Amino acid sequence: MLRRTDSAARRPYHGISAAGSTLPAINANLPALKRRTLRKFSSAKTKDHHNVYVVLLDKAVGKLRKVRLANPNRDPKKPCVYVGMTGLTPEERFANHKQGIKCSLLAKRFGIRLLPELFEHLNPMPYEAAAQMEKDLTEDLRRAGHTVVGGH
Repeated sequence: MLRRTDSAARRPYHGISAAGSTLPAINANLPALKRRTLRKFSSAKTKDHHNVYVVLLDKAVGKLRKVRLANPNRDPKKPCVYVGMTGLTPEERFANHKQGIKCSLLAKRFGIRLLPELFEHLNPMPYEAAAQMEKDLTEDLRRAGHTVVGGH
């Protein structure tokens, strides 16, 4: 066990003097810092980089109670799909789902492949448009009789 020397015991601890006063303001001598925002550093090319995507799911997902309740008018003959939105490419996002990185458990467990014919013509787009498109695509596929999960 280490012992403190007498001189160390007499020194104030972390800037608090023996009288109990506190430290002076740390930023008193620092120059004013400019606030940086993402908008200043982003280019026009990266503005429209969000994508919607559709994943084909195994038809076993249609047997889950939660999924059946969310899709009361589903046609069992039509495929089950997951609809999502991402700032990555749809291929990268699907790979993340399968690896369990920020994944939907249904897409991870039942995901088979992407269905680019349902989303390729829509991408890329700004964030707000992608968020709305995800909802619209989900509603359209449900109306067509597909079993749809995701699409918040």
